[in-house]
Amino acid sequence: MGLVNGLWLAVLGVLGAANLIIAKKPDARELIAKLAPYQGWIGAVSAIWGVWGIIQAVLNLGWLSLFPIWWITWLAYSVLLFALGLLLGVGILKTFIKNPQAQAKMDQTLAKLAPKQGVLGLIAIGVGVWMVIGSFILL
Repeated sequence: MGLVNGLWLAVLGVLGAANLIIAKKPDARELIAKLAPYQGWIGAVSAIWGVWGIIQAVLNLGWLSLFPIWWITWLAYSVLLFALGLLLGVGILKTFIKNPQAQAKMDQTLAKLAPKQGVLGLIAIGVGVWMVIGSFILL
């Protein structure tokens, strides 16, 4: 998984928890504002990559007995990518999804996830930092 994925997840977490971070540290507004124009595309790519990661983690369930920490980290990374990516990239994703039933399902999922966006963002930052540290420890 490694360094780049951990950094990507941490950036996604910062975007997801932007309101909570700015409330605690108002000077972070400028840095987060630099990422905001790309938020939709970062979210859309993350959501798609998260779905792929979830599928791959389930298909490689045998790794749970060999590398339990990394498999759990992989699954958490993928679920967080999907959830935050969907929340942040919904505008971009809806331009590609034309099926009204699929859009309705996406809206239902968003309604469930939206109240948890800040918490998911903070968890994503934590998992991202763990992935960066773990990439150096467990090489």
